[in-house]
Amino acid sequence: MGRLDNKIAIITGGTSGIGLKTVEIFAQEGAQVVFSGRREKEGHAIADQLGDNVHFIRADATVEADMEALIKGTAEKFGKLDCIFNNAGGPAPVGSIETVDYPKAMEAMALLFGGVMLGIKHAAPIMKKQGYGSIINNGSIAGHLAGFSTSMVYSAAKAAVLQLTRSAAMELGESNVRVNSISPGAIATGIFGKALGLKGQEAEDSAKIAGKILSKAQPIRRSGLPEDIAKAALFLASDDSTFINAADLLVDGGMIGGRHWSAHQESVKKLGAAFTGG
Repeated sequence: MGRLDNKIAIITGGTSGIGLKTVEIFAQEGAQVVFSGRREKEGHAIADQLGDNVHFIRADATVEADMEALIKGTAEKFGKLDCIFNNAGGPAPVGSIETVDYPKAMEAMALLFGGVMLGIKHAAPIMKKQGYGSIINNGSIAGHLAGFSTSMVYSAAKAAVLQLTRSAAMELGESNVRVNSISPGAIATGIFGKALGLKGQEAEDSAKIAGKILSKAQPIRRSGLPEDIAKAALFLASDDSTFINAADLLVDGGMIGGRHWSAHQESVKKLGAAFTGG
């Protein structure tokens, strides 16, 4: 028996990275999964590969008509909507506040924040009417603290997602609709390559390189993997989390827990040597 048997779930941005792994795991756990993305060819290929309980709908998370059609269409087809994972995202402009490209920054905000807002907006009335549902938003540790992203725009957008999650949770929780977020840490995906200008498969292949570089970024000595986030989403989508609302689940290997032990001990040694002249 799967943890999501008889559940209907939508996952946005499901053609690669965290989204794709979540599609796979949700389907393995028994859900009927509808996933979206802008890359139609790749989406249909994934759906064909994963089987009859996985369905692709082309949708741009920044276009309200697309999101409304995705969410309403899914609920009408299956008669309900148990969960939506607002996962669609991408890189944002890097650099100084003095040099930031404003139009590109607003494009990034439309996806990283606006796509989440649209997902909540159009799932909310369906879930309120049926009297239950789980809305999961993809946040980031960069939304908690500055300096954890290559882009301050990305950080600002994720901070907005975290506050939107809490605000929506306080409203929708009164209708037994839960709204929570997941904040990934250093997850080895192609987003790092995309942020630095790589395209297509080259960006996806950069995930392996990123994983090696990020393996010591947190106390747990490995980089995060897409399945780490997918399994957190599985928990929040399942009936194991029915009393969890307005929460942000940090999945970062302890990255933002504090100063790392080894680095701190090395600093103490250097300080002691400086005091004693050794």
